[in-house]
Amino acid sequence: MIKRLILVLAIVAIPLMAGLLFSYDIIKIEWISTMKIQPVAKAQRDPLPLPARSVPVQGAAYIAGLGAPVNPVQSDEVSITRGKQLYDTHCALCHGKEAKGNGQFASFMTNFKPANLTEGNAKTTSDGALFITISNGVAGRMPAMRENLPEARERWDVVNYLRSLQK
Repeated sequence: MIKRLILVLAIVAIPLMAGLLFSYDIIKIEWISTMKIQPVAKAQRDPLPLPARSVPVQGAAYIAGLGAPVNPVQSDEVSITRGKQLYDTHCALCHGKEAKGNGQFASFMTNFKPANLTEGNAKTTSDGALFITISNGVAGRMPAMRENLPEARERWDVVNYLRSLQK
């Protein structure tokens, strides 16, 4: 009877001891974490591209190949005020408070100066073309702002604010 009791205790104690070894980090096991195996954007790198054929929850802002979209946001006081706040946060450092291309960072940009958004090409292009430029940026000159302004409505508000400055 004592032999059976010792055998039962040994059978119970061995898995318990093994569990304690693992739980107190005496034997370390690397567990796969979903954060470790997914691709990440490292510091100072462009954000990861959107998955192929994906559509945002709000719907597609524009469809490539169909030309510039039409501005769906009415240029009212609310849109212009929101656009000014977003412009001051994301665009004014390069383009300046009055969008004349004389922001605080403009003097450090030696190859390409920021564009003057109150006259010239920016004034004659359509709202949709400005929207696409804000969304995708200009290769080698301006970063894409769709990551900073993820909702299409925000980018349209910036377009409406720029149009109010051009008047």
